[in-house]
Amino acid sequence: MLPLAGYTVIDFSQFLSGPLASLRLADLGARVIKIEKPETGDICRQLYTSDTILNGTSTVFHAINRNKESIVLDLKSESDKQIIHDLIARADVVLHNFRPGVMERLGFDYAGVREINPTVIYGEISGYGKEGPWVKRPGQDLLLQSLTGMTWLSGDANNGPVAMGLSVVDMFAGSNLCSAVLACLYRRAMQGIGAHVHVSMLDSAVDIQFEAVTTYFRDGKLLPQRSEVSNAHAYLAAPYGVYRTQDGFLALAMGSIPFLSKLLNCKSLEGFADGEQAFRERDNIKAILAEHLTTAGTGHWLEILEAADIWCADVLDWRRLTEHNAFKILDMLQQVTMGDGFRYETTRCPIRIDGERLTATKGSPKLGEHTAKILEELYG
Repeated sequence: MLPLAGYTVIDFSQFLSGPLASLRLADLGARVIKIEKPETGDICRQLYTSDTILNGTSTVFHAINRNKESIVLDLKSESDKQIIHDLIARADVVLHNFRPGVMERLGFDYAGVREINPTVIYGEISGYGKEGPWVKRPGQDLLLQSLTGMTWLSGDANNGPVAMGLSVVDMFAGSNLCSAVLACLYRRAMQGIGAHVHVSMLDSAVDIQFEAVTTYFRDGKLLPQRSEVSNAHAYLAAPYGVYRTQDGFLALAMGSIPFLSKLLNCKSLEGFADGEQAFRERDNIKAILAEHLTTAGTGHWLEILEAADIWCADVLDWRRLTEHNAFKILDMLQQVTMGDGFRYETTRCPIRIDGERLTATKGSPKLGEHTAKILEELYG
């Protein structure tokens, strides 16, 4: 039996951050009932990426809302609000990621929900917290990356700010909310009390950078300096980076420059030492290394570097990754089936419990697919 079997989550959230939290709770065994507005539902249903559609709906929605149920309710309708009231009365967890003030106006903020269900775990995600000059800004991933200095960490120094290619702030905010909800569920089991959990995307975006931010303050508030060549970490010395080879790319982590000079037969590196020089002159070192590595293919260099126990790797795209035995043995993909029989392939939960992979068979719900079923459960 999964750890959260028997628990019920009422999920008002949309887009990525909140639905990611409820997805993980569902993977751990909770029943997640997704409350969606009439006609359009979760806005993420229309958030198309790469013009790819699955069964008439955005692939993004399918990826993050599998293993859930959908009920259509109008939050402005008094009769529907009564249904929400009755659902909350039976719930263990209530989640949302509306802007501050929305749930208060609807009467379903923590104070209102606690009157209905005193021991409920109430979790919410905001963009920028509940006070301050940014409160009313849209909590969108790219905007959070841009506002929190994150875009100055990726890419080479001469290329300007570079955003991450994933919605990393959304993902970390959702993971933080899930972790806090699980902790509060444990406390409730021990002490019988509820909790109000609040996570902001702003907090999460800063926390992701804990290593770099700590270094910034320790380093006299000097801004991080990206290398001009093969930058992969603003605070790490050469050779750390990704380099082009004759037939592909090679990732190099830490390594002694004098040792690499001999190992790779790169005489131009003979005059460089490790430590402070490897950081102070990393652009020169990386430029020399970059030119040298183009003289042979990735496989040639990997054979030499791996034999010497140097931390290195090939740079794979998704096609090469998914064809590799190292990926296949993970068994990270699963096929799920929607209520209408439509099947699609997606990732599974990355967690294993007692050696068992956590998998699911239920795909994402059609808008309002479970409305009748849930109402029958409530009222007969």
